Parts: sequence; C-alpha cells; structure tokens
Amino acid sequence: MNKTVSIIIIAITFIWAGMICGISFLEAPLKFQAPGITLPLGLGIGKLVFGALTKIEMTFSLFIITCLLLSKAQFKTWKLFVLPILIVIIDNALLMPILDARIDLILSGVNPPESSAHWWYIGLELIKLISLVFAGVVFSKRLLNFTQSDL
Repeated sequence: MNKTVSIIIIAITFIWAGMICGISFLEAPLKFQAPGITLPLGLGIGKLVFGALTKIEMTFSLFIITCLLLSKAQFKTWKLFVLPILIVIIDNALLMPILDARIDLILSGVNPPESSAHWWYIGLELIKLISLVFAGVVFSKRLLNFTQSDL
C-alpha cells in the first residue's frame, strides 16, 4: 500500500474519532446546560449538527473505502474499518430518520411515545469511536513496523 494513502487513511480515522468525541460526547450533552437554551432550540441545533456529522461520516467512509480499493489493501486492513462504516450505514438508514422524526414531532408540540432509538445511537457511537481508535492505532503500528506490502 502506498505510504501517502496510508497516512491519509490514518488522518481521516483520527479526525473522525475526534469529531465523534467533540460532537457526540461533548457538544450534545453540554448544549442543554447553556443559559437560555430551550428544548426546542437544543433539538433544532442537534438535528442540524448531527445531520452535518452524518454527511461528513459518510464522506469519510467513502473516502476510506476508495483508498482501500485503489491501494488493493489486504483483507486484514479492510477488517479494521468494517465496523465503523457499518455503524454509519445503520445510523443513516435506520436511526437518524427515527430520531429526526421524533424531533419533528416534539417541535410541532406532540409528545412522542417512548423510544430506545436515542440509547441505541449513543451505544453505537461509543462502539464506533472505540473501533475507529483501535483501527487507527493498529493501522499506524502496521505502517511503522512493517513494510508497505504488509499493509
């Protein structure tokens, strides 16, 4: 695998993990503690921010897939990135539409029934974060310790 492509994949992986930490685990819970932030305002901001985050995550996923395809990466390298990419697909296909619909109901004054979708999203975000950090560390070690053909 090309060293430049490997460095790009590593950079994307750690930038992505940092975005998850900053948005999902820092910004999201803290915004509701800010003075003057109402539930509708916080939900509206959250919908906007998480909508942007999912688009960026899809772009990162596609970029990593393209890099792996073009560099003819070995299966052991692909395995590192399957879980976070799969979670992005689940988030976009299943969870975000459910969560967005709940926000729309709340903003229109309707109190939606209980749902575990938010807890599923948080759990998957945590798994995605851990898997990205793991993938980035393992891939970085391979880059530093082995020849390019071992990637």
